[in-house]
Amino acid sequence: MTTAVQAPSTVRSRVAQLVAERITPWQVGYLGDRPHAVAALARLRRGAGRDAAELPDLWGLVDTGPLHSDAEGLRPLSEQELVRAENALYAAVTLWAFHQQSRGAPMHRPHGRERPAGLGAAVRRLMPPNGIDEPVRKRLVRAGTAPDLVTATQRLRDLVALLRRADIPLDYGLLAGQLYAWQWPDGPAAVRREWGRSFHTWQHPGPADGDTAAPLPTTDTDKDDKDAS
Repeated sequence: MTTAVQAPSTVRSRVAQLVAERITPWQVGYLGDRPHAVAALARLRRGAGRDAAELPDLWGLVDTGPLHSDAEGLRPLSEQELVRAENALYAAVTLWAFHQQSRGAPMHRPHGRERPAGLGAAVRRLMPPNGIDEPVRKRLVRAGTAPDLVTATQRLRDLVALLRRADIPLDYGLLAGQLYAWQWPDGPAAVRREWGRSFHTWQHPGPADGDTAAPLPTTDTDKDDKDAS
């Protein structure tokens, strides 16, 4: 009998997994109207598009302990890796909180081949089946060409606002991994390619597939009593 050998976990995959693990219980709690989760989301969403260093209120809310783990099979991260991993984690969870605000369905959804939930695919879902909405496409391009991570998250926040209005979810673990990669040399170009592939490979489903985006509302429905804080 042979023993399966697992590939070592990359820092990017650790960031992606940790973000998914942090968001999932918050999302379940928020959708269940549990006070602790509603309060956590209210705190988190205020950080969307801001530098993690400016968010001391969130340092105790978002447990980054696993990034510092030296458990078996996990190597200690360098200072550069830790800083970039934490930056990506904070950016992703705060963008999710902004996305989830006042939505009655989960806005974090794991990506899959049959149900793509990457950023490019999500942006493409905002557009008509047989056309390209140039202003929306340019927002995606601007996010990918941002000069730094804070600017990128600010531009992503604008895109997330559109996705929220249309009830289109994202895989925030996947996005967190991309934001980690984005901070390294040549990272922005690689992430732009990923977003571009995701955008161009998305195919609008037929009427029977039940995964079409809701039309953008003409009035502001982004607030409810639960999120008044």
